[in-house]
Amino acid sequence: MAQVVIAGAGPSGAFLALLLVKRGISVTLVEAATDFQRVFRGEGLMPSGLDAIEQMGLSAILEKIPHRSINAWEFILGGKQLFQVKEPIEKNSPPCTLVSQPPFLEALIAEAETYTGFEFIRGIPVKDLLQIDNRVAGVKLGDGKEISADIVIGTDGRNSVVRQRAGLYLEKQPKDIDILWFKLAASPRFASENIFYAISNGDRGFGLFHGAEESKLHLAWTVFAEDNNNREPAEWAEVFASLAPSWIGEHIRNHAETIERPIKLSVVVGCCPRWYAPGVLIIGDAAHPMSPIRAQGINVALRDVIVTANHLVPLLLTKAGYEAIDAALPNIQAEREPEIIRVQQLQAEEANQGEPLRKNILLRWLAIQLVPILGKKIRKSWIKRQYEMRQGVTQVRLKV
Repeated sequence: MAQVVIAGAGPSGAFLALLLVKRGISVTLVEAATDFQRVFRGEGLMPSGLDAIEQMGLSAILEKIPHRSINAWEFILGGKQLFQVKEPIEKNSPPCTLVSQPPFLEALIAEAETYTGFEFIRGIPVKDLLQIDNRVAGVKLGDGKEISADIVIGTDGRNSVVRQRAGLYLEKQPKDIDILWFKLAASPRFASENIFYAISNGDRGFGLFHGAEESKLHLAWTVFAEDNNNREPAEWAEVFASLAPSWIGEHIRNHAETIERPIKLSVVVGCCPRWYAPGVLIIGDAAHPMSPIRAQGINVALRDVIVTANHLVPLLLTKAGYEAIDAALPNIQAEREPEIIRVQQLQAEEANQGEPLRKNILLRWLAIQLVPILGKKIRKSWIKRQYEMRQGVTQVRLKV
């Protein structure tokens, strides 16, 4: 019997599995997909996420896989530079870093496989939870195999099977937007300096930056209900170019044929009132899916991992009884929930910053005329708003 079964080998599951097996705890990690090449995986590591990786002693793995720092954030309004902020923003802090998730996850699994007591089951989903005396006692897989465990941890994302089978539910926040995520050929200008451009023109806009993947620009387009999302690459190129500064517009038009079919990201934001039941815990997106604003998903999930390990490792190493394990689960939620609630609030506030401009033509015109005057004031306000989303709201230290 495994001491721990983890369902879902995304960042929360892979990091937690490695953290546990390195400390002598047996883990079975189950992943429904046959590989990690999902159509979309977030790449942004803020200083809080980088700090979590360093605390776990896994920075060396990050250095061996494709990654790329953001050098600056630049906001362009009506074709004019509103302001730019260089990275790193805070002193004695690393810059926001983009990491290619598939090789990172593979490297974490490969490291975990060097430890005894680790089992990785790939390509078979968790279908149900096993119950004994009203307590979760393991999982049933899609192939009929049953695995017993002292504790089941669901890290299986926003559509978590573990959450559903455990009778837990997600309270969703109102949904206003989705995102279309494009990739296209990179411009040489991003080779020396990777600037994240937030471009707003008229009532539309998009984000553009060089991802961790070699020679690929990422473009995030906000989708509203009235949008036509079935355009061909050449049509998309013209839409993007018409909103962008001239050099970006020229690059997009010249490389229109490289625009890949977009991935539609259905934005789900929410938090479960309870992250646990007897014998089961959910963390990461399974417990609190985050908005894409400022790339918080991976970062808060890694901090979930650290807190989970702090509470469970001592109990699992001493083979504490089920009662002690179950008693620790609400403490994990209690420690993590305040940060999750605050970050989601900050994300909502950040998303709402541009709504008055998007909806009011006169206000947009006035703002564009006053860019030279407003730029410094808005820059200062933006920097101040970023701190908690970059550094974390609460102190999270690995103690085990």
